[in-house]
Amino acid sequence: MKVQAGRSLKASPEGLNRANRAMLMFATKLDLADELEVSRSTVQKFFAGKPVGRENFHKICQRLELPWQDVAELENWEEETADLIEEVELVQLGLAHFSSRCDLDVLVQDIRDKVRTTIQQRCGLMRVLDMSQPIELNNIYTKVNLLKKITGRRRLELTDLLKVCAPDEFERPNFGEVTQNSISGLEALQEYTKLVVLGKPGAGKTTFLKHIALQCINGKLKDNRVPILIALKDFAEAPEQLSLFEYIAQQLTTCGVTDSTVTAQILSHGRALVLLDGLDEVQEKDCYRVVQEIRSFSAKFLHSHFVLTCRIATREYTFEEFTEVEIADFDADQISSFAYNWFASQEESRSFLQKLQQNSTIRELATNPLLLTLICLVFAETASFPINRTQFYKEGINLLLKKWDAKRNIEREQVYKNLSVRHKEDLLSQIALQTFEQGEYFFRQQQLEQYIADYIRSLPSIVTATQPLQLDSEIVLKSIEAQHGLLVERARGIYSFSHLTFHEYFTARTIVDNSDVQALNRSLQQLVSHVTEKRWREVFLFSVSMLQNADYLLQLTKQHVDQLLVADERLQEFLTWISQKARSMYLQKSVLVRAFYFDLDLARTSNLLSSTLDLSRALEPTMTRKINDELALDLALDRTLALNYVTKDTPKCILTFKRVLERAITRASVVDPNLEQELQQLKQVFGSLQDSEFDLWWKANGDTWMEQLKLVSISYRNFGYDWQFSTQQMEKLKQYYDANQLLIDCLNNSCYVSNRVQQEIQDTLLLPLAELQSLSTWYDACQAS
Repeated sequence: MKVQAGRSLKASPEGLNRANRAMLMFATKLDLADELEVSRSTVQKFFAGKPVGRENFHKICQRLELPWQDVAELENWEEETADLIEEVELVQLGLAHFSSRCDLDVLVQDIRDKVRTTIQQRCGLMRVLDMSQPIELNNIYTKVNLLKKITGRRRLELTDLLKVCAPDEFERPNFGEVTQNSISGLEALQEYTKLVVLGKPGAGKTTFLKHIALQCINGKLKDNRVPILIALKDFAEAPEQLSLFEYIAQQLTTCGVTDSTVTAQILSHGRALVLLDGLDEVQEKDCYRVVQEIRSFSAKFLHSHFVLTCRIATREYTFEEFTEVEIADFDADQISSFAYNWFASQEESRSFLQKLQQNSTIRELATNPLLLTLICLVFAETASFPINRTQFYKEGINLLLKKWDAKRNIEREQVYKNLSVRHKEDLLSQIALQTFEQGEYFFRQQQLEQYIADYIRSLPSIVTATQPLQLDSEIVLKSIEAQHGLLVERARGIYSFSHLTFHEYFTARTIVDNSDVQALNRSLQQLVSHVTEKRWREVFLFSVSMLQNADYLLQLTKQHVDQLLVADERLQEFLTWISQKARSMYLQKSVLVRAFYFDLDLARTSNLLSSTLDLSRALEPTMTRKINDELALDLALDRTLALNYVTKDTPKCILTFKRVLERAITRASVVDPNLEQELQQLKQVFGSLQDSEFDLWWKANGDTWMEQLKLVSISYRNFGYDWQFSTQQMEKLKQYYDANQLLIDCLNNSCYVSNRVQQEIQDTLLLPLAELQSLSTWYDACQAS
């Protein structure tokens, strides 16, 4: 067959500019001709902007690593010319051209029918980690969002990233706040015909491709195309080392598509949806061949639709015609959707999400689909999250460092032979402690590489030549990011741990992982010096749960906490009052009563409407459900003492006044009838007033009425004092409160505290110095006897 149109191509002016820039990799154009085994006149014509044979034009562009469409002058081509070129290619393959589009549609539907069963079998079920049985992908799939700009390529400064950290009152940094807006995965699929989907380990890349294949074969997405899903690892390791076209044809043969020319027709006419999964899973020895196959295949069948997945931060590949996107972390809506899909009942899903919301550290991990799956598996067994989280975190980190690849029979490149899993954990721990101590959540690549170099230098049998060591440091860093996702590039050259809770875990691991007792004690003493710093809270909790015996750390912490208020006489008076108030209750668990009154008075002194009773609930979560009558009365009185704040925030507040007072009166009727009578008299003062009258009355008499209420409360209940602490004293008191809460949480979190130490700490919580000294003498005497 002789074809006049499309037999030759010539470069456009802009194409020539690109080609000349790409020529910098060659000494001369003659060298290029010799390498390609084409005539020198052909290359000279190409760079003169003259027509050359189409095959040679493609060869030159491919060697220059340029898409031929971007180089060729195509402005005057009509659709018929493109079709004619395709016809030439088909003839060269020994194929017949279709007489009409209808014939092609019939062929596509026939192939779709033949591959449907295979696609559904390969993609329909999902089984990961320790799941006892597979589940249907459609029942668990959660939509994927994609970022158009790769996170690690953003040109942001440290100051931009540090905006997620509150400088004064520490709140857990939300790394997601510096991420740009995302689009849905299916939306991106409609927008781009050639797509590279990058993602961290466990981000859901394979699941996304399987979902696309299922949607396509079930007619819900691109129903005029044939989905072709290829695991690139399997393709690379195929013993015959087939071309990608031959491999696809072979795969389709098992589905009943035995004529390879039919496969070529579908691909050439752009009626295939080619899904190439896991470029990062291809072994290094096969990488070059596989990459070249993908480039050649996508250029030859340029009208087909391609989606390629790869881990982020792996080897640098460039596919000129492909658009790169990144899978975004799960947001709150996606986590909820996943949970409702995962659990059998809505009640179980709601319980999971409610407890997840209460646990900020585990909630951070849930943004990764793989770790969210692990969290759901753990919750399904116990209907809760483990109190001692160390074992859970060990499992999660082992999953990322080793188990996830091993379960799928994937061997990664060993970038440093002596860097075992244990070495990687030790390295991450060293990085974590050094950066956390300096208050750094983000760190520059150069700084990280130096940490890595220092660690590698400390290992035995390691070559310590400076230049090779620096080169290895960069490779190790990229390896940890690509293979495990524990370090993540947040912007160009700026890294952080993938989750703050991993940063805290590895920091704690460094502190407690020391066989030398004296060195361990020094590390624990250094840790205790941070007891009033909120950002160290999780490090304390991890450290306590990691220690074989946490007695020394908890005793050390208790001593440090007790010293926080020793120098302030007024604050010691406050603690003395709390202790006396608790003893007057004659209740068995006096520490719980001390915590109760500390809660109430700190909140009221801080001008809060009411206390959340966090300290009391830490000691006894069900406290308010079985509260003593006297405590219930003082709780009701505490609400009345905050009534002056209601007038500032509530337009019509008389109803609130009456209800709060009536509750206190009801409680007083059980405990003290005389107090009930006094409260009744206070209520009668404004009992008959209407809303508008009450507002006027309160402006004139509110302060006096509140003073009378305080006097009544103090007289009958020894409760309601206006402590008038200074700003500095309030700050100290809050630090003391938070430190005690941390101490209680540590006791609740650890399985390795002796009963004696636990009892001693609980008995002496929230006591003034004089009583602590007295009890210390008593404990010493008991031990001596």
